[in-house]
Amino acid sequence: MNVKLTLMVLAIMALVSFPLIEKSRSASIDFADLERTLLAELQEKNTPGAAIAIIQNDRVLFAKGLGLASVETNAPVTADMLFRLGSTTKMFTAAAIVALAEQGKIKLDAPIGNYVPGLSPRLSQVTAHQLISNTAGLRDSIEPLQSQDEAALGRMIRSWKDDSFFTEPGRIYSYSSAGYWLAGLVIEEVAGKPYADAMEEILFKPLGMNRSTFRPTSAMTWPLALGHNVGENKRPVLIRPAFNNTAQWAAGSIFSSVNDLSRFVIAFLNDGKLEGRQVLSPSLVAKIAASHAAIPGDADSHYGYGLMNFRYRGIDFTGHGGFSRGYGSMIQMARKHRTAVIILTNRSGETLPRTMDKAMELVLPLEAKGEEKPRRSIAVSASEMKDFAGVYSHHPMTWEIFAKDGKLFVRFNSAEHPLKRVDRLKFVYGASDENEIALFQGIDGKIKYLFADLYAAKKVDSR
Repeated sequence: MNVKLTLMVLAIMALVSFPLIEKSRSASIDFADLERTLLAELQEKNTPGAAIAIIQNDRVLFAKGLGLASVETNAPVTADMLFRLGSTTKMFTAAAIVALAEQGKIKLDAPIGNYVPGLSPRLSQVTAHQLISNTAGLRDSIEPLQSQDEAALGRMIRSWKDDSFFTEPGRIYSYSSAGYWLAGLVIEEVAGKPYADAMEEILFKPLGMNRSTFRPTSAMTWPLALGHNVGENKRPVLIRPAFNNTAQWAAGSIFSSVNDLSRFVIAFLNDGKLEGRQVLSPSLVAKIAASHAAIPGDADSHYGYGLMNFRYRGIDFTGHGGFSRGYGSMIQMARKHRTAVIILTNRSGETLPRTMDKAMELVLPLEAKGEEKPRRSIAVSASEMKDFAGVYSHHPMTWEIFAKDGKLFVRFNSAEHPLKRVDRLKFVYGASDENEIALFQGIDGKIKYLFADLYAAKKVDSR
């Protein structure tokens, strides 16, 4: 599984100093090549601008904005400029849930119906632990209520029925933004105030993240990078009007900067301490970073609470990425090395992976990249083909595995692909083996689930 996760950019680079930058430590590192890499990748990916920060120990080594905040105004990006994070928001929603638990206001393993009235009977039995570990069995694709009214979060979730689930809670990891919308409602109900206000009180103010907000009307009062898509001429164009839906805030809508985010990251890397103060408890940091759910098909990857744990080039990382309309974000933290990199961009879905690699190479002892070799094919017996075959559903997504001419195939998005088995329950397909599928057994030992692209699907029909 690929956990390791876009105009010509003017050579405008604006550096805004951050109060925690330690010049003596950063002076020995030449960041010029990193800046060149970032600017080149911005041009290559048709992305107007980006901001990047590198954190080590309890200091920001480097924080800088490069490129443009808007292709219409040519305003330069700065390190204080706000971007919308997308799903990187999930680590903050999860941290707030754990903070409420540590205050004794909620139990992570108790039914959320104890705290949130008006839910359907089945939904009320889900636990906060299951929601923030993505093991609640909730679909990712529940249609959200579209609204600018902050009360929409509760109205939307109280309308959900049993078809919100693709399987029973607690059975398997499957990425679900809908589960985080529900976690946001839990925060709102337990805190007794709107979700955005609760997040400010629980996290942003204690961390000194003074510009971070969920509300666009607050974000626009600060320097703000505007969101872009790539147009028909393959150049970035401003998204107008800007997208906003209050019902989705809890899973992907924080506006923040690399400078503000660095404060959370420093606390995370230092057992909750920031500027000599204990702003988060060590146990909160440990809980969100722990491995709570195995990722099928990848022994080195686990999901914590709003964080993905994985191994890359010999280093254990904890982090999360995010895509939003007009934006992309990535935070990767090597906790054992007390080192992290933050990248924010203002183009839909772009996170500048080459720049992330270059930044990490400057400050971490990464192993050399291994040569990509074709994976060895493992034979599939006739009886195994029968066991593996079936229709796997995560509405509206469906995968069908079937045997044809003595070979195993998958049908997805109306296309058929031959499967190559590379492990006992792991398969790849595509010209370069770029797509992966893992099968997962139920408690009875039979194949019950398919896992692909962070989503699980339940077997609903055997073939």
